[in-house]
Amino acid sequence: MGARSFSQSSDGARLLVRLCAFVFASIAFFGATATANAHASLLRSTPVEGSVVQAAPTEARLGFSEVVTPLVVDLLAPDGSSTRLAARAVGAELAIAWPASTTEGTYLVSWRVVSSDGHPVSGILTFSIGSPSATPPAAPELNDGALRFAIWSARLVLYLGLFFGVGGTFALAWLAGGKHYGIGAIGGLLAAGLVAAPVSFGLQGLDALGAPLNMFGSAMAWQAASATSYGFTAAIAFMALSLALLALAADANLSRWLSLAGIVGVGAALAASGHASAAAPQWLTRPMVFVHGAGIAFWAGALLPLAFAWRQGGESAEAALRRFSTAIPCIVAALMAAGLVLAIVQVETPLALWYTSYGQLLSLKLGLSALLLALAGFNRWRLTKPALAEQVDAQRWLVRNIVVETLLMVAILGLVAGFRFTPPPRVLAVEAAEPAAIHIHTSEAMADVAISPGHAGTASASIMVMTGDFGPLDARGVTLRLSQPGSTEISAVAHKPGDGTWRIDSLELPEAGTWTVAIDIDISAGQAATLNGEVAIRPATGW
Repeated sequence: MGARSFSQSSDGARLLVRLCAFVFASIAFFGATATANAHASLLRSTPVEGSVVQAAPTEARLGFSEVVTPLVVDLLAPDGSSTRLAARAVGAELAIAWPASTTEGTYLVSWRVVSSDGHPVSGILTFSIGSPSATPPAAPELNDGALRFAIWSARLVLYLGLFFGVGGTFALAWLAGGKHYGIGAIGGLLAAGLVAAPVSFGLQGLDALGAPLNMFGSAMAWQAASATSYGFTAAIAFMALSLALLALAADANLSRWLSLAGIVGVGAALAASGHASAAAPQWLTRPMVFVHGAGIAFWAGALLPLAFAWRQGGESAEAALRRFSTAIPCIVAALMAAGLVLAIVQVETPLALWYTSYGQLLSLKLGLSALLLALAGFNRWRLTKPALAEQVDAQRWLVRNIVVETLLMVAILGLVAGFRFTPPPRVLAVEAAEPAAIHIHTSEAMADVAISPGHAGTASASIMVMTGDFGPLDARGVTLRLSQPGSTEISAVAHKPGDGTWRIDSLELPEAGTWTVAIDIDISAGQAATLNGEVAIRPATGW
C-alpha cells in the first residue's frame, strides 16, 4: 500500500473514531429519554379488566387494534403460583385457553404478543372469580431500561452500517469510478453493521419474551425473535451488508452490481418490518418505505466518499461530485415524496405532531431534515461550481459542510431508532375511540358500564344491569355518578331506549385519570342498590 493509500486509511480511521464518538453521545441522550409504549394497542378484554365473574371462563379474550401473534401468556393465581397458558390468534383477537380447575380469587393474566410491525407488546389483565382476593398476586415487572437501551443502540449501529456503509460502497462503485475514497471508514461501518444485525435480532427475542439482558445467549430468546417480522429485516440487512463488503474487494464491474444489490437490500430490509411498513394500505406503505430507505442510503452513503475525495482532490473527485450533483435532486424528491406519504399515514392530522410522543419525535426529525436540506442546497447551488472551478476556499467549505451533513444524518438516524419505542398517532386514535369499560358485581345486582369514547371530553355511557346471579333485572331507574378527589360530582340520569340497556347521551369528563363510579339502581318500590367501582379515563387526544 502506497503512502497516499496509507494516509487515506488513517484519515478514514480518524473520521470513523469521530463518528463513533458522536454516535455514542447521541445514544446516551436519546436512549435515556426513550420510553416503552405499545404499538398494537389492547382495546378490550373478556372478562373485562377489574371485573368479578361468577364462574371461571372457558377462555379469556384480548382484542387488539391490529393482528397480533402470541408469544408468552402466564397466569398468576391468587396463591401467587404461575402457569403458562396456551393462546391462539383469531384475527385481531387473542384466545387464551383457561385451566380446567381454578379457585376463587383474583387472577392476573400476563401476556406478550408481537404486532404486525414486528414490535413486542405486553400487558396484564386482572379480574376475579367469585370474589376478589384479600391480597392479590403481585404484577410482574415488564420493563427493562437496560434492554431498551441495548435495543436502541444496536438499531442505531445497524442503521449506520446500512446507510453509510452499504450506501458508501454504492457511491464508491457508481460515483467515484471505483476509487477507494474513505474505504477504511466505510469498511469499519460495514463490519459494525454485520455485528449489530445478529445482536439486534437476539435483543428482539429478549424483548419478545420480556426477559432480562443477561439471557441474551439463550436459545429461547432467538426462537422468540424468529416469530417476529423483524427476523426478515435482520436477515435482509445482514445480506445487504455482506454484499457491500464483497463489493469493496471485487473488480470494478462486479463491484457495481454487488453494491446495487446491497442498496436494494437496504430498502427491502426496512420495508420488511416496522411501524410504517405495517400500516394500511401496505401496497402503498411498503414501497414508500423501500424508496425512502434506498434514497437515504444513496444520499448518506455518498457523503464520506465525497468528503475524502475532496480532501485528496484531483479529476476523479470532480467527476464524483458532478455525478452526485446530477443525481441527488431526483433522489431527494423521491425520498421526500415517500416520507410525506408515510407521515400522512402515520400521523393522520397535523395536530398530532405536537400532542403525541411520536409526533414530537417526528417533528424533531423533520426539523433536522430541513437543516440538512438547506445545507445540501447551499452546497449544490453555491459551492459546487466554485469547487469544480478549483477555488480553494469553496473546496474547503464544501468538505466542512459535507462533514456537517454527515453528523446531521447520524442525529436523524438516532431519532429514527427512537421510533421503536413510540406508538404512531394512527394507533393511538384507534385506542382513544374505544370505550372505557367496568364490571361491578354484588349479591344484589351487577352492571356492565361502557363510557365511549374512553377519554376526557364529551362522552356517552351505556349501562347493562342484571341481578347478582346474572338474571334479568327490570329496574325502574338508573343514575350514574362519577367523581374524582377535589372535583364536583357528575350525576346523570339514564334513559332506557328499548334495547335492554340504559343510556346517557352526554357526559362531560373534564380530566383523565381514575374516576370513582357509583350506579344507583331503583329496583322496585322500597328496594334499591348502589354499585361502586372505578374506571380509568384516558387523556384527550388533543387533535
